[in-house]
Amino acid sequence: MITAQEALERLKQGNAEFVAGKPAKDTHLSLVERATLAKEQNPFAIILGCSDSRVPAEIVFNQGLGDLFVIRVAGNIVAPSQVGSVEFAAERYDAPLVVVLGHSHCGAIAATIEALRHPDQKPSSNLMSIVNRVRPSVEILMHTDLRHDLEKLRKYAVRANVQASVNQLRHGSAVLEQLIEKGELRVVGAEYSLETGTVEFFDI
Repeated sequence: MITAQEALERLKQGNAEFVAGKPAKDTHLSLVERATLAKEQNPFAIILGCSDSRVPAEIVFNQGLGDLFVIRVAGNIVAPSQVGSVEFAAERYDAPLVVVLGHSHCGAIAATIEALRHPDQKPSSNLMSIVNRVRPSVEILMHTDLRHDLEKLRKYAVRANVQASVNQLRHGSAVLEQLIEKGELRVVGAEYSLETGTVEFFDI
């Protein structure tokens, strides 16, 4: 069974290949390989990422079909359905690593900042359900000097939001807490740069 550190190194290597423009992993499986995958999967890592069309986890980590268990939602937020999905993959497939993957120029972060700056112009109730999950991470930063520099505010807010999601996964699920305590699961944060293609891991 692969360890969390080995899974992390595999993701780092895959991202380095992606950044260097090396050929992507071949996803054109043979009929036999496809039939095998249809019967079972064995993902080596769980990725909780943003829905942004520019950040497909399999591509930025240069992985193929069956390698990653990917959960995507705007703002890489943690709600009950996301927690349940992580629990399922961690327990069912023994995936030892969870990566919360944020990215630069995140639309959910921008929407949250706008909602806080213009409370009289609220978005739809559905979008607000996402904004309200991101809000605590952004709101605290808006009480600092960062409120005077929107570009810096967005940058710091992305990482703060990732860290909040990491903390929620580490401490908001009895299932995940037990796996972490037993050394069977590791949860880390990361940020993808749209400009460079590089994934920076932190809190590892």
